[in-house]
Amino acid sequence: MKYLMIAMLFTFGFFSTSCAQKQVAPAAVQSAFKAKFPSVQKAKWEEEHEGEWEAEFKMGGKELSAVFDNDGAWVETETEIKAADLPEAVQSAVSAQFSDYEIEEAAMVETPGQAMAYEVELEKEGEATIEALFSADGTLIRQMSETEEDDDND
Repeated sequence: MKYLMIAMLFTFGFFSTSCAQKQVAPAAVQSAFKAKFPSVQKAKWEEEHEGEWEAEFKMGGKELSAVFDNDGAWVETETEIKAADLPEAVQSAVSAQFSDYEIEEAAMVETPGQAMAYEVELEKEGEATIEALFSADGTLIRQMSETEEDDDND
């Protein structure tokens, strides 16, 4: 009986902690999200940075994430794609500039007033992960290094 009580307390503590971590975006953000993605019924919200909210969701069989500021202004949308679906110019640029790295993830990135861009997460054993953003013509727009510690904090 003692062990049953301990197990029940542990289970209750686990579930209450899990529920406490669920974040809810401000009403203006949720409203803007519904207006931009009216067919989406379910999204997981997380405060990405101070004053920015990210929704992760599925639409049309694809995984997406959308970022809005606290006022509900749309910041960006990322749509996950396969590395093979990257434009040929981007694939060539990755091969030329990051030949020792492997593509772990790829995404199309839409932002207000900008042309479509492609984000590529690159990994090399023993090295920091690189996140690189390319234009459709293969031009490197920016790159960032991420250490494993940074990934653990996200």
